[in-house]
Amino acid sequence: MTQTLDDRADGSALVVEGLVKEYPTPAGALRVLDGVDLRLTRGQAMAVTGPSGSGKSTLLHLLGTLELPTSGTVRLGGRDPFQLSPGELAAFRNRHVGFVFQDHCLLPQCSALENVLVPTVVAAQAADYPARARALLEQVGLADRIDHRPAALSGGERQRVAVARALILEPTLLLCDEPTGNLDHDTGESVAALLLDLHQRLRTVLLVVTHSEALAARFDRRQRLIAGRFVDASAP
Repeated sequence: MTQTLDDRADGSALVVEGLVKEYPTPAGALRVLDGVDLRLTRGQAMAVTGPSGSGKSTLLHLLGTLELPTSGTVRLGGRDPFQLSPGELAAFRNRHVGFVFQDHCLLPQCSALENVLVPTVVAAQAADYPARARALLEQVGLADRIDHRPAALSGGERQRVAVARALILEPTLLLCDEPTGNLDHDTGESVAALLLDLHQRLRTVLLVVTHSEALAARFDRRQRLIAGRFVDASAP
């Protein structure tokens, strides 16, 4: 059965409060995130920048439920995923969170269409998944590359397949980790425009972490992570 999520009464689809993440070290606990607060509604997008080691990837891992927070809460569509059992959490992540990585992470033995369909393998069955996958590949400009394997695609084309794969289950939250980091300038601009366009059409919550100031400048909402805390980067 497909899970449904209810946003908060104020319209917030993603609510993060007092998020802390510490890792044990021989010298004591290393605090990577130090009380992060965040609130985004459907259709909103935000870029997170910051120096290496500032906690950007850790933040994505927590929001994507790949790691547990030390303290604080994450609520997606009104639900706290960390209160779920491991099996329920895996199903929740698959259904409600989409990921786009710097390295596309496509299966080399599978075609573009098959790669887009990977998240549906463990999802509730729906007869329209193949049709939806084809439609997404058409939307990302790959209608004539559906049967090609990753080795026959350019870097930009592979990243477009990754974007389509992330959106196949219509997730509430779309998380992107340096999505243009391995692309040349023109291809990166094209992928960035595609991400923002599809996000607006599907009304996901989009959060991108990046070192690229050019990519971050495309977003109305920008935050900079410094020493595990947000500093508003939206002002000129």
